[in-house]
Amino acid sequence: MAVSTPSMLQHFHILTLTHRNAKLKEIGELVAAFEGQDQLRDRLVRLKDEGMVNEVFYASTCNRLLLLFTSDQVVDDAFKQNLLAEPIAGLSHLRHLSGLRAIKHLYEVAGSIDSLVVGERQILGQLRECQERCREWSLIGDDLRIITNQAVLAAKDIYANTRIGEKSVSVVSLSMQELQRHAPSRKSRILLVGAGQTNVLVTKFLRKQGYDNVTVANRTPARARQLAAGFANGSALAFDELDTYTGGFDVLFVCTAASTATITPERFSALLAGESPAGKIVVDLGVPADVAEETVQGSDFTYISIEHLRSLAEQNMDFRRREIEVAQSIIARHLTETETLYQTRLIERAMSEVPQRIKEVRHTAVNKIFRKELADLDPETRELMDRMMTYMEKRCIGIPMQVAREAVVR
Repeated sequence: MAVSTPSMLQHFHILTLTHRNAKLKEIGELVAAFEGQDQLRDRLVRLKDEGMVNEVFYASTCNRLLLLFTSDQVVDDAFKQNLLAEPIAGLSHLRHLSGLRAIKHLYEVAGSIDSLVVGERQILGQLRECQERCREWSLIGDDLRIITNQAVLAAKDIYANTRIGEKSVSVVSLSMQELQRHAPSRKSRILLVGAGQTNVLVTKFLRKQGYDNVTVANRTPARARQLAAGFANGSALAFDELDTYTGGFDVLFVCTAASTATITPERFSALLAGESPAGKIVVDLGVPADVAEETVQGSDFTYISIEHLRSLAEQNMDFRRREIEVAQSIIARHLTETETLYQTRLIERAMSEVPQRIKEVRHTAVNKIFRKELADLDPETRELMDRMMTYMEKRCIGIPMQVAREAVVR
């Protein structure tokens, strides 16, 4: 009898908390509750040992927590509160999806449709790492193996056949694109003011692009030296040495945590070290702006501001969002394929005993029912009978499997 779609997939569930229905702080607190004290494995194993789930897959990022699992239990508020030995308020906020809706959501996450940054490919890598970890912990069985593998295939299809990952939305990446538009020489003198996470990313881009003459200035000199060490011609300055710096620059990146402008007209003039501002490039990644408005108005240089980069990022994000409709059609196709694949797998499981049952029938026929008749046969006839029975046995095993598969795909 054919298995209906709802009952076939309804035991798949997702409980999730994302940037769409919670603050990042709330997500972080729930992630800490699951992963704290390196007890994630024990907490997930407990769910399986206590029979709450049959299989479970856990993933978390800075803006998402996701539990994909199979279970025949009712997933309600009581179920949510029992996920952790010591329940916390955030558990009740978990959004519940089941059946095809759960699987569809997983595919949307893998394809970066549901991401805070649409088209962010890193999410697929993160999910694959989580999949491997849960597999190593023996938390993923045949059901979740099928679904998580299909999620990877759907995501790859989206990235290959849409433009959802095109046009950068990272301000650091966009700043480097804007810089390359002005084509500065690879021998340009690069001055970085600030050594926070943003400028760490900037240094990675600079190394990749082949820039080597880099000076880093920071309030913590050790941090400046650490960043400058990544360049053969790198050097470091303490922040208070900027006003007496005589090395000049061709490109200035500035991003500090200061609440007021760092590059005042006076400091900018000092940094020029007697050179003309014409042809200089200044990239301001500070929030609020690190380059004073008076500095920008009073000098003739190319100014790349954070507001300009943000505007470009939003335009590019709009472009990516327009690709979501194409991506959804790809997901719909993969969901149909998943239903067929899973139904076929159910039939394979149900028929896994067929070969052994047929062997048992043959054994009974040879050793009990027709034992006397076979004993009276001459060796040649007995050998022919054995060959015929072996042939029939193989065909009897293969035909039902083939017919069942063909029935599923019709």
